[in-house]
Formats: sequence, structure tokens, C-alpha cells
Amino acid sequence: MFLASLSSSLALADEEVPRLSKSVMVPVPAHGMPRNITEEEKEFWKQPDNGVYRPCLEFGIEYRRASAKISKEKRRFLIVVVSGGLNQQRNQIVDAVVIARILEAALVIPVLKVNFIWGDERQSIEGKIPHDVTPQWIHTKFFKQLNEEGVLVLKGLDSKLLKNLPSDLQKLRCKVAFHALRFSGPIREVGDKLARRMWIEGPYIGLHLRLEKDVWLRTGCRTGLGPKFDSVIAEERKSNPEFLTGRLNMTYDQRRLAGLCPAQEVARLLKALGAPRSARLFAAGGVPLGGSEALQPLKEEFPDLVTKEILAKEGELAPYVNRSSALAAIDYIISLSSDVFMPSHGGNTGRVMQGHRAYIGHRKYIKPNKRAMLPFFEDPSILEPEFEKVMRRLHKDSLAPPELRDNKRGRDAI
Repeated sequence: MFLASLSSSLALADEEVPRLSKSVMVPVPAHGMPRNITEEEKEFWKQPDNGVYRPCLEFGIEYRRASAKISKEKRRFLIVVVSGGLNQQRNQIVDAVVIARILEAALVIPVLKVNFIWGDERQSIEGKIPHDVTPQWIHTKFFKQLNEEGVLVLKGLDSKLLKNLPSDLQKLRCKVAFHALRFSGPIREVGDKLARRMWIEGPYIGLHLRLEKDVWLRTGCRTGLGPKFDSVIAEERKSNPEFLTGRLNMTYDQRRLAGLCPAQEVARLLKALGAPRSARLFAAGGVPLGGSEALQPLKEEFPDLVTKEILAKEGELAPYVNRSSALAAIDYIISLSSDVFMPSHGGNTGRVMQGHRAYIGHRKYIKPNKRAMLPFFEDPSILEPEFEKVMRRLHKDSLAPPELRDNKRGRDAI
């Protein structure tokens, strides 16, 4: 596993990094405008105007005074058990740092699962944490127990903290997410090497297509690959109904029109938004259901479509074969350096990438407005010029310019 331990996969930097330029996760620069392109293509490659907005990294004076005292605390220790994929683990570790700060405790290097370390049952593992808990709730619930016993073990942290945290705690989350939490050296080295191979040939688009088998099992959507693959997914879903997540009473078409399915119209959307046929595309993600057949419609419109497997030279990815989290980390590094990024479906990767790209200067991020755009894809009477105008209008405010973060669920900063 990629995150078998922080020392082999992710590491928390010992020092506080005060400036963005010191971050190990700053990607290669965005390219300038390519030459000899149309106005539509210029608009596509144009980066958002981030104006005066910059990452806000300075803690308040009271927070810093309290931190000086807390950093000397060696009587209370927080241990967290994290699980899930790369970005779920990442989010849980970020929240664990914040919870440790709230509880004035030292955070022990997180572990991925309950193992022999806890075999003596010395500590009970608290996993019943509701969603959107406040710092006050965390302190009231756990501080007394932690103070008495010295050690607290938590699991099930994913997206449990309140999204609208106090300013200093939100800054802490951002610092951990984008400065302190690092991929291991070997993974960074491979990811940076492949990103530069993409970058050296000019601007490129990063795509997270979400076409793996497990996505089709969980979403309850048609694969777009024909009856053969649809029947395989339907049978497996029937024998494992727990795979399907929510909205059980909706039909295939209802799910799709509600925006619950991976966008299968990626090629047409990119064309409508002005992406030139010559654009280089990097497809992140695992092996899609149907293999190369699943990518063929996209490759027909954008022939220069590559994956990390195509970019890598012989043996470069060998250490990470069958290590899905490590491969996802390499995808992440390459995608972060893209001039434009677009996910085809919701999920942790898309949200984290949106936050990280905003943090490094609002690098362009396209969030497909699936609910609004799909009826136009279904309407054969709309001519292509009108269709393009509609797509640009629908995505005008979804291209990663600075925006205020509201308190709605899911609108996290990372």
C-alpha cells in the first residue's frame, strides 16, 4: 500500500513553511499563450485573473501564543486510523492535525488500519463522529478523556470537521494540505519527471475521467460501451447491492440527467469550450472498464492523448505496479502541472485538485456543469455554433477564478 506508513509514502515536514514558493507541491509554471491560435483557443488556454488574491498563511497573534505553549505539551497523544484511497487518507490526516491542535495534543504518525499494535486493547477506538462537528464539540467530547488517559485513538475522520472552521484552523488545514503533507521522494521524482515530459512540449490538459469498473458499480450508470459491458456491471451490482451508493429508486436516464454519472461527453465539451484538436491531453486514473475502447471516442477528437504508462520509460513505473495509491499520486503530480484540468465526475480527487490549483494561483480548472449541459447534448436540433455558445455561457463562472467560499456542505477549501 502507498500509505503503509508516512515515512514511506507521505511525510509531514518538520518545519513550518511561511511562503508558497517554498512548497514542495508547487508545479511547473503554466505556459504562456500558444502562437497562431484562434480567439476561441486563446480563451480556452487563458488563465483566470487571480487579482490580488493570494494564500493567506499568517496565523493570528493569540493562535501563535497558544501554539508556543502547546508545542511543548508531551502528555497528550492523538493516534488516528486512516483508510480509503489516496485522497481520503490525505483528507483524514489533514483533519487529524487540526483535531490534535484543538485537543492540545501531539499527533502520532497515523496508521492505516487496526493491527497488532492495538492487540492489547489498551485503548478503545472512537469511530462514531458525526458530520460537521465544531472545534467546541471535539474539545468537549474528547479533551477530558485524553487528559486522563494520555492517549486517544480516532478513526472515521473523513469529512467530519465543520467546513467553516475558524480562520486560524482553516489556515492550518491549508498549510498541512499544501505544504507539510508530502509525497515520498521517489514518487515525487517520478511524478515530476513525467510532468516535465508533458510540459516541455507545450500547454496540456489534465483529465480525471473516472471510468474504472468500481465507479460504474457505485454510480448505477450505463457504461456507454454497449450491452456487453452494461450487463456485466448489472450482474455484479445485482449480486453485490451494497456497491450502489444512494438514489436507489432512480432509472439510468434519471441518474445521468441528475449529473450523477461520469461525463461521457468530454470530447464534445472540450471542443465547445475552445480546446484545439492539437491539444495534448493527459488522462489520469486507473485502467478504464473496456480498456482502450473506453478512450477511443476521446482519442478520435484529440489524438494526442497520453497516460502515465505512455509517458513513462521502461521500468520507471515498475516499483508501483499494483500499488494504486502510488499510481494515483503520480497522476496527481502530473495533473497539478497541467495548464487546464477537468474532472469528469465528482469525488475527492476533483475537489482536492480544485483547492490546490486555487492555492497556487487559481490555475484553470473546469468543473462540468452536468445537470445544466446534458439536456443540450440530448437535443439534436441545436446546431454546433449555438451549442458552443451555450457551453461557454454555462461554464463561464466555473473556470477557477477567485470566489468566496460559502458554508454549503461539500464546499471545502481543500
